[in-house]
Amino acid sequence: MVFMTSAKPNSTAINMALVGCGMWGRNIARNLSEMGLLGVVCDVNPDMAAAFASEFNAEHATLDQILADDAISALVITSPARTHCKIACDGLAAGKHVYIEKPMVMSLDEADMIKAAAIKADRQIMVGHLIQYHPAFQRLQQMVNDGAIGKLYHIQANRLAMGRIRNTESVLMDLCPHDLSLILSLMKQQPLQIICHGISHITAGIADHVTTAMQFSDGITAQMQTSWMHPTKEHKFTVTGSKGSIVFDDTAGWDQKLCLYQDTINTEREMFSIDRKPAHYIALEPAEPLRLEMQAFATCCADNRPAPTDLAEGLRVQQTLQIMIDNYRDISAQKTP
Repeated sequence: MVFMTSAKPNSTAINMALVGCGMWGRNIARNLSEMGLLGVVCDVNPDMAAAFASEFNAEHATLDQILADDAISALVITSPARTHCKIACDGLAAGKHVYIEKPMVMSLDEADMIKAAAIKADRQIMVGHLIQYHPAFQRLQQMVNDGAIGKLYHIQANRLAMGRIRNTESVLMDLCPHDLSLILSLMKQQPLQIICHGISHITAGIADHVTTAMQFSDGITAQMQTSWMHPTKEHKFTVTGSKGSIVFDDTAGWDQKLCLYQDTINTEREMFSIDRKPAHYIALEPAEPLRLEMQAFATCCADNRPAPTDLAEGLRVQQTLQIMIDNYRDISAQKTP
């Protein structure tokens, strides 16, 4: 499959530093290198940084050297989440735009610190809510806004897989931000009520499975099912309304990623009836979401203008995550009679 991308940003004006040479950092490094935007990489493991520099045709340096280098215009932070706040604030203080991989930070207090630093520096923050840049989600959002499924009823987000189990941050912080970002983007409002519970089996107190239910105004609801202990991979985002549903299945091929169901429920009689119609797959132009995301960040840096997943969007997600954390109940820790 050949991915189509938009025009390359002006690389002569943008020179980025990648901070964190882990698994996801490799994907970002590949894209930035191919776009001519990757100048330097760094990592707490200097051997890892040197290997990345060699593979992606970049320099490697310490973070202090990067912060002091005026030729570096932006930081791309893919280090562990607990390090995001300090690195971002230091980068902003050094006059650099900053991209932060999700989760943006580990607390709302840290998010507020980044906000203050960004305002003082007059630099942009972009948060790595990748699926916002996926052509399938963008088309889904357009269809919902155009009334393709009528009045919105419910959003169901399932993000299930086996692997990437951590002992420093829970599935709530590691996986929930993706779908939460999508839900809030569609709703254009914060939830009125949140119920959040989970189960921890691998590491005590670190959730492996999380279920979150949300209620919005006008009776609209949403639910997230998230797990990194599920035997099969399921990344499915379903939006249901009065005239049908749209399903975004990111594990399907491009010709079946987005599907419109125009099933309706007739409630006018005592016995409800369902009018089923054939499913209709929505045509999409394939594109790598990560490439589109990095292009958005390049444009954000070049113009010093907010990206779609800017600081304000990141703060909305962080605020809701904080409510989830504050209301979280670990049912595996409850004593049984």
